[in-house]
Amino acid sequence: MSTTEDYQAAELLLRRPARPGELVVGDRVRPQWTDAGARFWYAVSTPTGKRFVRADPAAGTREPAFDHPRLAAALAAACGRPVDPEALPFAAVVLAGDGVEFAAFGAYWRCGLADYACERAEAAPPAGPLEVPSPDGRLAVSRRGHDLWVRSLADGREWALTTDGAPAHGYGYGPECTANATLLRKFGLPHLPPAVAWSPDSTKVLAHRTDERAVRETHLIEARPADGGAPRLHTQRFAHPGDAHVPQAELVVLDAVGGAAVRGRAEPLLMPVMSPITLGWAWWAQDGSAVYYLDRPRDLRTLTLHRMDPVTGEVTTVLAESGPTRVEPNQFAYEQPIVQVLADEVLWYSQRDGWGHLYRYDLHTGALLGRVTSGPWAVRRILHVDEAERVLWFTASGLVEGDPYRRTVCRVGLDGSGFARLTDDDLDHVVTTAPGGAYFVDSASTVDTPPVTTVRDRTGRVLVELERADVTALVATGWTAPERFRVKAADGVTDVYGVLYKPRGFDPGRRYPVVDNVYPGPQVNRVAPCFDPGGLGLDAEPLAALGFVVVALDGRGTPGRDKAFHDASYGRLADAGNLDDHVAALRQLARTRPWMDLDRTGVLGHSGGGYAAARAMLDHPGVFKVGVALSGSHDAPRFSLGFVEAYDGADRPEAWARTSNLELADRLAGKLLLVHGEMDDQVHPDQTLRLADRLIAAGKDFELLVVPGAEHTFIDHIAYVRTRCWDFLVRELAGVRPPAHRPAPVPVGPELLAELFA
Repeated sequence: MSTTEDYQAAELLLRRPARPGELVVGDRVRPQWTDAGARFWYAVSTPTGKRFVRADPAAGTREPAFDHPRLAAALAAACGRPVDPEALPFAAVVLAGDGVEFAAFGAYWRCGLADYACERAEAAPPAGPLEVPSPDGRLAVSRRGHDLWVRSLADGREWALTTDGAPAHGYGYGPECTANATLLRKFGLPHLPPAVAWSPDSTKVLAHRTDERAVRETHLIEARPADGGAPRLHTQRFAHPGDAHVPQAELVVLDAVGGAAVRGRAEPLLMPVMSPITLGWAWWAQDGSAVYYLDRPRDLRTLTLHRMDPVTGEVTTVLAESGPTRVEPNQFAYEQPIVQVLADEVLWYSQRDGWGHLYRYDLHTGALLGRVTSGPWAVRRILHVDEAERVLWFTASGLVEGDPYRRTVCRVGLDGSGFARLTDDDLDHVVTTAPGGAYFVDSASTVDTPPVTTVRDRTGRVLVELERADVTALVATGWTAPERFRVKAADGVTDVYGVLYKPRGFDPGRRYPVVDNVYPGPQVNRVAPCFDPGGLGLDAEPLAALGFVVVALDGRGTPGRDKAFHDASYGRLADAGNLDDHVAALRQLARTRPWMDLDRTGVLGHSGGGYAAARAMLDHPGVFKVGVALSGSHDAPRFSLGFVEAYDGADRPEAWARTSNLELADRLAGKLLLVHGEMDDQVHPDQTLRLADRLIAAGKDFELLVVPGAEHTFIDHIAYVRTRCWDFLVRELAGVRPPAHRPAPVPVGPELLAELFA
């Protein structure tokens, strides 16, 4: 097993996020709406470049956005450089009237679609990637140092929006613990676009002033900086569980022209993880008359909706809900809150009956008016509300028999009547809504069914098919579709779900080593119900190509189902997503799959998965014989306050201590590889080095790879790092010598950056 050809196939699969279109064409449609949501364009990645498509849902048409060869020839004639029509030198366009505009070769171009004549545009360029444009397209906000600036997109004039920003006390950014500074430096970016929200009339900007002045400072040492100079010290503010000082956000409304500031007359928001504006926890009313925001105390057991007057800064409470554990507006930590303010009502997400449902409250009195949805399933996202017709469209999970994670598009009256499923099938539906809500772009798939993307109207009727994913090149690597499975958790009662990947060149007469590709949550799932494996699925397909049976599971304590299922992790981060469930699942799967050799079972994970991989080796040494832990958060008391306190509870040092892998180091019995990036500013390398120190003290044999200059994802070292992990598993788990093979580097470019921050 694990020949040079297997390694080459594994590398192709590893590159999928960085090279969209290389193995699968037409699996992702990201509509760029025009004409107030009546039409849109999108780009399809191909093995050679991109093709641009224009869609008109009302007409039921889909056609090329322009003649690619003619535009390439016109651009080549205008700029005097060769242009390949199959690899046009731009990733985005503006379809304006009878022309198309784009940035290429360091200039901004306009090409008429009547005569296909290209010329440099005289107007100022549109908003750049680090700017946030106003709704009317006239202004854009950017960040300079610790302050915010405005630029006129018509004539390029610029002026300061704030002038009092200072280190650790500036505008437009979240806490340093999630700023990804090391990663962004590798892309040549100083920071992400500012965390701001424009008012609907484009006259004001909602921002916040971040205060980390008293937050704990931590340090990283870069052994060999890019300039080749002496080692460099990097200082970062990073709060630990139990710290007295947490990053805070003071909401402020800024006049876009005059710069006048109105500050919220309330205590600053706790901001342990991300900006409340970036997360969608602070937003403008539809008419711009107010700012609404969500707030929680440090124990997270009360969720409150506030209203802020943008003229006076006065803050009032609209409604609040409390509970015995986390009260959250969405089980998935990084998705938008499932809360929407209407003209006179609030649609409020609550898990008070054990499921995630919507309730209707009076906006002015905070009185409960009634519930909108009910049943043993969960609302996942609000798509659109028609207040005149009193109808709500949303996605829900738990309505597909046999798989509680698949999403369904639904409609219901605001009074709870007239509930209907608009996608009444057994597929998972990922939906994008048009401005105004007249249309939905729907990608329907399962883990083993490539997506078909269509446009639907409000009744669910398909108006036009956009793309049918082509997986020919993927199959040519030896890939076979994974298998969705359901087994019992360790309690023998609860159903848990996962995905099994068969080895490349699978032969049912052979016995194969098994790898549990683990991620414990509890903030996200390890397995998505759709075809795209996503970032957490980065390792499963390559491992299968190397000849392993790979299992990925969402045990109890992960999100996406009922509250009790998610709360199984509360105060129990030490269980790492219920590793007992993983052991139970492996044994059940092997009963009907004799080709799974559980005497050769390993585990691999990254980040939280790195923690879980090491924990699996320490808690279940009789099951997991080989482990690879990448970028693991092994020492909870010295990790992220926002993560540890959210799921182990605030002011619970005994739970944090139980979660630490350090105290269990003397249990190691199998073969363990620890990997960490020297410049990991998300999970600091001391997390792994502290575990290594305990393993050394316990006299344990293990391997350690510290990658100089690497950040949390090993973005520019990923091929090298993963090949070393593959070699370790092939050698120690499969018992064979890996082939001599030099990995091809994974390209680091804007496509990969977009995937990481999508």
